[in-house]
Amino acid sequence: MSSEWIYIVEDDESIREMEQYALENSGFKTRGFGDSRSFFTACEENLPGLVILDIMLAGENGLTILKVLRASPRTALIPVMMVTAKGSELDKVRGLDLGADDYLAKPFGVLELVSRARALLRRSERLQREEAPRESGRRCGTIEMRDDRRQVLVDGSVVELTYKEYELLKILLENQERVMTREILLDRIWGYQFDGGTRTVDVHIKTLRQKLGDGGAYIKTVRGLGYKAENNIGE
Repeated sequence: MSSEWIYIVEDDESIREMEQYALENSGFKTRGFGDSRSFFTACEENLPGLVILDIMLAGENGLTILKVLRASPRTALIPVMMVTAKGSELDKVRGLDLGADDYLAKPFGVLELVSRARALLRRSERLQREEAPRESGRRCGTIEMRDDRRQVLVDGSVVELTYKEYELLKILLENQERVMTREILLDRIWGYQFDGGTRTVDVHIKTLRQKLGDGGAYIKTVRGLGYKAENNIGE
């Protein structure tokens, strides 16, 4: 992955050119795409450091493209900024749940675009440095996480998780026996610009536990603070 390159998927040529002009004037290299096919072809050749992805595309929509990116271990960690129509709160929520790292509502200013792009790239680079020494597999009780396949198993059976649920579980397993506050989880997974509040963490923990079944008992609530993964299933 090259942090120098920002790929922009936008079928409105005037908007795409405006975004490219602003980012290139700020020192970034960009490539613009009007459809998913040309975008994925480019990703086969060279992975970008950031993707700016419009939701409302003429062909395959941005949410579908995001699902494909998050489903592949090769592209799962590329930061993605979604661009939504003004007032499309449902699209914003869907995008964040599917693994978008940030969003911009049209119309937006180019200075804000550049600022958010820089912030996402800095955050991505920091997370990559933190991940470098970690093992690819993690266990906690009957829960097994295989990073090379982005796969979670409980008692040997595969559990299907959304991107955010997977990242939430990953942080808890990486920090077993340590309390992870809601604020830390919110910052690490949703980013500092997310304004949904810590209740978002509680909702995702509840859903994660349900999907893990009996394995959900290894995720403990620490009253007034947050959550931790604990190998002992007992209270």
